[in-house]
Amino acid sequence: MIGFGLPAHCHAAVRATHLVGLGVCALTSLVLVSNKSERRAARSVVAEYHQAELDGLVARVGEAIDRYRAGDLDAFDVDQVLFQYSRAAKQLWKYCNSLQVGIAAAMIREQPPHDWWERGAPRER
Repeated sequence: MIGFGLPAHCHAAVRATHLVGLGVCALTSLVLVSNKSERRAARSVVAEYHQAELDGLVARVGEAIDRYRAGDLDAFDVDQVLFQYSRAAKQLWKYCNSLQVGIAAAMIREQPPHDWWERGAPRER
C-alpha cells in the first residue's frame, strides 16, 4: 500500500475515485504526471491554489485584529480566531503537500475544496 491506502500498483496512474472515501473529492479520470513540464505545471496549480486559500485565511485574522483595535472584539475572541486560523492553515498545508502533486492538481482543477476555515473550527465536545 502507498499513501492514502491506495494499492502499490497505483503509484504511476492513480484512479482518483479511491480518494472518495477520504472525503476529498471524486475525479473522473486517471491522473498521470509523467514528465518534468507536467509536474512543473501541476506544482504551479497547487501553489496558486494554496496561496489563494491562505490569503483568505489570513484576511480573516486581519479582520479580527481590526475589530479588536476598534473595540468590537476582546483578546480572547482574537485568540479563538488565531487558533482556528492555525488549524485551518495546517489542514490546507496537508492537503497541498501530502498528495502526489499530479493528483492534488487534478483535484484542485476539478473540485477544489474551499471550506478550510470551517475545517479549522474547534470540535464540539
